Amino acid sequence: MPDAVPPLAGHRILVVEDEYLIATEVKRWLQAAGSEVLGPVPTVERALDLIDQGRPDAAVLDVNLGGGHTVYPVASELDALKVPYLFATGDVKMAGADVCRGHPRLEKPYLKAELVRAVLKLLSGVA
Repeated sequence: MPDAVPPLAGHRILVVEDEYLIATEVKRWLQAAGSEVLGPVPTVERALDLIDQGRPDAAVLDVNLGGGHTVYPVASELDALKVPYLFATGDVKMAGADVCRGHPRLEKPYLKAELVRAVLKLLSGVA
C-alpha cells in the first residue's frame, strides 16, 4: 500500500509568530503535514521580505508582535496578493478587529489538528 500524501503537501505556508516556542511548534506541525514553511518570522519586515521572495499559498499570522507592533501590514499585503490567511492569537479582543473581520481565527493555545484543519480550509476556500 503506498504512503498517504500528507494533507498540506506542495503548499507554501508563511508563519509570522514572535514567540519562539510557539513558532517552532507551528513550523514542526505544518512540516509534518507536508507543507513548506516560510519562516517562522517574528517581525513585519521579515515577513514582507519573505513574501517578496515568493508568494505563499496561505499564512498563519500572530496578531500582536514584539515591541507593540501588529501583523496588520502583512495582512494588507496578503490581501493585495489574494493570499488566504488566518489569525492565531491569544488576544481575545484582537485590537483592530476591523482588519481581522472576515478572516478565520485560531485562539491560542490550539492543537496540531486544529491548525492543520484550519489551513486546509484556507487552501480550499472554505474558511
